Amino acid sequence: MPTLSVKLNDVFGSDVPTEEMVRRAASAGADAVGFWPWYDDLDELLGAVEDTGVDLAYLSGGDHRVEGPEFPLTDPTEFDRTVETLERAIDVAAAADSEFLNVIPGRRQDTLDPAVQRETVVRALRSVAERAEDGGVTVLVEPVNTRVDHPDIYLTSSYDGYAIIDAVDSPHVKLLYDVYHQQITEGNLIANIREHIERIGHVHVGDVPGRHEPGTGEINYPNVLEALADAGYDGYVGCEFQPIGNPESAIRDVGKMLDTVA
Repeated sequence: MPTLSVKLNDVFGSDVPTEEMVRRAASAGADAVGFWPWYDDLDELLGAVEDTGVDLAYLSGGDHRVEGPEFPLTDPTEFDRTVETLERAIDVAAAADSEFLNVIPGRRQDTLDPAVQRETVVRALRSVAERAEDGGVTVLVEPVNTRVDHPDIYLTSSYDGYAIIDAVDSPHVKLLYDVYHQQITEGNLIANIREHIERIGHVHVGDVPGRHEPGTGEINYPNVLEALADAGYDGYVGCEFQPIGNPESAIRDVGKMLDTVA
C-alpha cells in the first residue's frame, strides 16, 4: 500500500517554522516528510522528525542546488562540478537518513544536440550511482512541465526519464513521477504508471489547474491512486501542492483516498 508523505514547504508555506511544519504534517496523518531547501545544519528538521516519529522521505534543493535551472546537469562543460555537487548532496542525504534525493536535471542547452545533453545526464548519474547505493540513498530524477511552471527545463517527458534511468541501470536511480506535471505535459497517467511502475521511486500529487490539493481540478485521483496500488506500488505518495483550504484537512483528504485503495 502507498504511504503518505508531505513536501512541507509547498503545503504549509516557507514562512512557517520547520519544526511546526513537521508537527502539523504528523498530526494530519503523514508517514513521512520531504523538505527544501536543506543546508549544512539540519538539526531543526531532524529533531522534529525524531520527535514526531515520521520518516524523512527526501531532501530537495538547498545551498548546493541539485534541482532547477541553476543546476546544469545537461552541460558537459560543467560535468565535474555537477558530479561533485551531487556527491555532496548524496552524502548529506545519507547522513540525514533520507531515503531519497530529488534531482531535476536543469535547463535545456539550446546550443547543444539533445543527444549530447541526455548522455551528459546519464554519465553524471552513473558516476554517482555507487555512492548513492553505499549511502542507502536513491536519486530521484524528476521531469517537470514547461507549459506552466518551468520554462527552459530540459527534462519534461516521463518517457525520456525512463530512458535515462534504463541507461544508468542502477536500482538507486529512479523516477519521481509527479502526477501534476505529467498531466500537463503528456496525460495518459494510468497506463503510464502501470507500464513503468518498476522505474518509479516516488510519486507527487497536486491537481490541475493551479497545483492545488487533489479533488480541486480535472485529475481523477481515486482512479490514479487505485492504479498505483493495483500495480504494486508501496512507496510514498507525496503531497506537493498549495492548498486552497486548510493544509491539515488537505493532507487528511489525501490520506483518506489512500485508505480506500488499501
